[in-house]
Amino acid sequence: MEKLISSKHNIQNVPESYILPPERRPRKVAIHSCKCVPVIDLHGNIDSNRQELVQRIMKAGQEFGFFQLTNHGVPEELMKETVKVAEEFFQLPVEDMASLYSEDPRKGCRLYTSIDYDHEKVHFWRDNLRHHCHPLEDHVGEWPTNPTRYRDVIGNYAVRVRELSLMLLDLICEGSRSRPSSLRDEEWLALEPVPNAFVVNIGHALQVISNGMLRSAEHRVVTNAYVAQTTVANFIHPSNDSLIQPATLLVDRCSLPLYRPFPYVEFVRKYIKDTRDGDPPMKEYEISET
Repeated sequence: MEKLISSKHNIQNVPESYILPPERRPRKVAIHSCKCVPVIDLHGNIDSNRQELVQRIMKAGQEFGFFQLTNHGVPEELMKETVKVAEEFFQLPVEDMASLYSEDPRKGCRLYTSIDYDHEKVHFWRDNLRHHCHPLEDHVGEWPTNPTRYRDVIGNYAVRVRELSLMLLDLICEGSRSRPSSLRDEEWLALEPVPNAFVVNIGHALQVISNGMLRSAEHRVVTNAYVAQTTVANFIHPSNDSLIQPATLLVDRCSLPLYRPFPYVEFVRKYIKDTRDGDPPMKEYEISET
């Protein structure tokens, strides 16, 4: 428990174990605030403008790898309560969170710090509470009981976000029938958040399934020296035994597969190690031209 950021008080300087070596630090380049990142409005009625939505989502996935989503159907009050209850959890005394702390990544619900604390050379300045949400009845019994409303709030939120996530996957599936367009130049963009919007990030698995049509954008959170940041991230995972590979309809003699097939559970293990070590997670799965 002493490893948790939450347990460290009155720190005047960043500990050496949290400082990246010079070769792994971000380059000193100007990062411009970007208003060009797509904001996609669902308008509350998807079927009335479905084709346009599909085109906009695919364009955002091809050019940026992420977009912001508004009028998505998840109530604003529920979103606020979700963030609030998450903040309340991390503000609990460390001893009240002790029963959830675990360094075993196989645990369904666990509190941990950084990524792989005991095996990494440099630690990430973050604490994490991670748990499964679906099927809700199978996992909610493992969730925190303090704050007392955690299970009710997060349970309601998880159901609504899953509905939204599956709808987005349907739209992306429809859009995968088109051909990819060119990608933007690699550069860091400072995202201006839209109130009550979701930031949707195309993940590595979708990049492979789309055979590179969609891109998984590298993203980061910049630490604030004065204010803690709470992020509620929702991941759409396939089952561990799923085989991830380019979709058959996207591969032909004119468009060869760009990635080799791999079990999803293998990728998860490798992703943790690569993120810990600062290595690109997709390189091993890319098929080189011969």
